[in-house]
Amino acid sequence: MKFDVEQINNLISGRRSVFPKDYIQGKTVDDRIVNQILENANWAPTHRLTEPWRFVVFSGEGLKKLAAFQAACYKEVTAKEGGFKEERYQNLLTKPMESSHIIAVGMKRDKENRIREVEEIGAVFCAIQNMYLTATAYGVGCYLSTGGITYFDEAKSFFGWGEHDKLIGFFNLGVIDCELKPGRRKPIGDKVQWIN
Repeated sequence: MKFDVEQINNLISGRRSVFPKDYIQGKTVDDRIVNQILENANWAPTHRLTEPWRFVVFSGEGLKKLAAFQAACYKEVTAKEGGFKEERYQNLLTKPMESSHIIAVGMKRDKENRIREVEEIGAVFCAIQNMYLTATAYGVGCYLSTGGITYFDEAKSFFGWGEHDKLIGFFNLGVIDCELKPGRRKPIGDKVQWIN
């Protein structure tokens, strides 16, 4: 196989999270691009081919359904715990409409539990990185949100997932017309030890 290594290096170092507030409102990402993002996610590494990643794609009216559900779920769960915040509730009710598509990302637990959970979660995050890189290659803004209802067990059934599965986060997509900001990383030499 031959690849343009320079382009791959530039794609990886050029990947950025672009927040929904920076998406062009009223414009949508072509579903063919969204399908390719998901197809590339499907090629992430996976132990014993368990392929634990699962996706639920919301667009159009589906974004309103997601917004209504997550706001109601947040209110129900936090009201019991005494942590309800009206501002957060309103954000959950309105923010999804800033995105063209939102992909709920989950981890489906292997029925035989052959693989440690951390490895399955790792595989899902590899799939998410493939999603990030694909979106960047297409010039599409993207952002993984792990806030809101992500860690509420009560949310999982809405997406069709069971008690041992996990909701990993929400992958937001949108049309952008802006330059991506330069990256910030400390030198790799500060993080690597070579033993020869």
